[in-house]
Amino acid sequence: MAGSGGLGGGAGGGHGAGAGPGAVLRAPRAPLLLAALVLGVYCLCALPGRCPPAARVPVPAPAPAEPPRASLTPGALVLPVASGPGRRRFPQALIVGVKKGGTRALLEFLRLHPDVRALGSEPHFFDRWYERGLAWYRSLMPRTLDGQITMEKTPSYFVTREAPRRIHGMSPDMKLIVVVRNPVTRAISDYAQTLSKTPGLPSFRALAFRHGLGPVDTAWSAVRIGLYAQHLDNWLRYFPLSHFLFVSGERLVSDPAGEVGRVQDFLGLKRVVTDKHFYFNATKGFPCLKKAQGSSHPRCLGKSKGRPHPRVPEALVQRLRDFYRPFNHKFYQMTGQDFGWD
Repeated sequence: MAGSGGLGGGAGGGHGAGAGPGAVLRAPRAPLLLAALVLGVYCLCALPGRCPPAARVPVPAPAPAEPPRASLTPGALVLPVASGPGRRRFPQALIVGVKKGGTRALLEFLRLHPDVRALGSEPHFFDRWYERGLAWYRSLMPRTLDGQITMEKTPSYFVTREAPRRIHGMSPDMKLIVVVRNPVTRAISDYAQTLSKTPGLPSFRALAFRHGLGPVDTAWSAVRIGLYAQHLDNWLRYFPLSHFLFVSGERLVSDPAGEVGRVQDFLGLKRVVTDKHFYFNATKGFPCLKKAQGSSHPRCLGKSKGRPHPRVPEALVQRLRDFYRPFNHKFYQMTGQDFGWD
């Protein structure tokens, strides 16, 4: 009983001074309960998605990236950015001439090679747009992988006096391809192309000969382009002859695989494009591709290739042959090749 009374007396002694020791044991219960409640709330809020949105601290958004410096300058050139494998490089080879010699055909034939990447259009950088700068020029080029060759063709380079110096300034090791053709038939073909665009053009006689009857007029571009020896002399001031390959426009028609084979050798490429890629189209008078690039169907060059030439009197043709003969012979000597135009 004494034990039970002791327990009972302790419970009821809170009303008197004698209950001191019991009060000391019970007093901390309230703060402990409060601390446990706060800890529980904290643990609940620590779980993902349990805290109210207002309790989250906002994370500042990253500052926008500074635009390229070039775009901040008024009038500055903004280069296109394209995705894809490889990178843009300056050409390692150029088809520099000549107009109406067969440059388009050669470019299309070479594009069959998996290690050749060529710009389809003529950029005219070294004759018309040089002030746009080399960065702009490179931005035009297709992307290439290691081991592939970048090319472009602009036939007017061969007759542009500043072109050799500008090209040498970019790349003194450039490989240069010149497609040449009998200058008489080349001039007539040039005239036919211009006539198709300008129906009211004067006659071939009126343009090729001063006053229609006088000496040959070398001021007319169709005649001047055929002075191959003079143009080549300008190029040899900057590049050695070993950097050139002269392709016969006539053999490019009669033996396309043979001429393209020479070009592949010159570029250091395996002879992938062979006679199996060509067939001769008797209607157009030109070779066509059995399988064009990116297609399983045969393809010939456009309607402008193989267009009929206007009739030029034989007497005028003979006068042009006589005029070009000394220039042709000098060109044969300079190149070490006889193209058989005489």
